[in-house]
Amino acid sequence: MNKRITISNANFSDNKLLLHASESINGLIPTEQILVDSKQFSFVYLMENLEGYTYIDIPEPIWPLLKETLTKRIPVWIHFNDGELELTNFNEELEYVINNIRGNSNYGEEMVTKVEGNF
Repeated sequence: MNKRITISNANFSDNKLLLHASESINGLIPTEQILVDSKQFSFVYLMENLEGYTYIDIPEPIWPLLKETLTKRIPVWIHFNDGELELTNFNEELEYVINNIRGNSNYGEEMVTKVEGNF
């Protein structure tokens, strides 16, 4: 069963970006993949377990922090009640996705405009 967790809060702490999840992600494994939701204007980091995927939605208000992680090569972690977990390969994958979106109308004009404006 697939589920979504939307990140509504993030901050820098101990030289890493913490994305705050509203529910536990115990047992989930990072897939090192980022998708794009051009309708909701978010980047989606995939995590998985035996039951399916969990989509970690990172909406546009969080993007300025993501830009800083790219320029300074700061690791990205997800923080939840039970602890923290690094989202491995995050910056490399985000950089790849952003470069793919730039000037690519397949993502929709508004998504391209937002990505180009933020990154």
